[in-house]
Amino acid sequence: MHLPRLYSFRRCPYAMRARLGILFAEQKVQLREIVLKNKPAQMLAISPKGTVPVLELAEGDSSKRLVIEESREILDWALQQKDPQGLLNVDLVSAQALLDRNDNEFKHWLDRYKYADRHPELSQLEYRQQGEVFLQELENLLGKNRYLLGDNISIADIGILPFVRQFAHVDREVFYSLPYPDLQQWLRDWLEHPVFQQVMIKFQPWQEGGEVVIFPSGSHLSFLI
Repeated sequence: MHLPRLYSFRRCPYAMRARLGILFAEQKVQLREIVLKNKPAQMLAISPKGTVPVLELAEGDSSKRLVIEESREILDWALQQKDPQGLLNVDLVSAQALLDRNDNEFKHWLDRYKYADRHPELSQLEYRQQGEVFLQELENLLGKNRYLLGDNISIADIGILPFVRQFAHVDREVFYSLPYPDLQQWLRDWLEHPVFQQVMIKFQPWQEGGEVVIFPSGSHLSFLI
């Protein structure tokens, strides 16, 4: 079976983004769950930077492969193969701008909020407040539409979801006490979504010679919320 190989780590938001794209695009991959403290040599050989996700594409001859090392590029690749839910049927300039804000500004403050003890320049509260600038922008968008850029799911939703989830999970009680009711409901809906639940299935770390894990393993689930 010639399938792309996806090196992934279940809790990494970038890897979640890639898996969401693969599911929404109705693609199948060989999933290789890694352990961050013991990264497989096979992954490092094709992607020396050593971060996930990494997608190794099979192109006919299995000895000739193309490697995609960034989550947004994997997301774009997947939806270019197939986009049955129309996630690309949106203002892509606005979508990419929102993803840029997420990946550059919001992720910066998210990391410092989550690991405030490593960044004593500001307090955890101050880091959270910096991150809330982006949360307020998302709240404003969701006050107008069911999803970030309209009444239908778009690439922006699945690209940003894992990072809002991570922000919320730093302190769930605090997050759900903040004045962002539309964003909070958006996140709740996503966490209960069958596709997201499939994205978060636990797999044993991959080992050379071990069982091949096909993702997704079963039939595609309903994409409707």
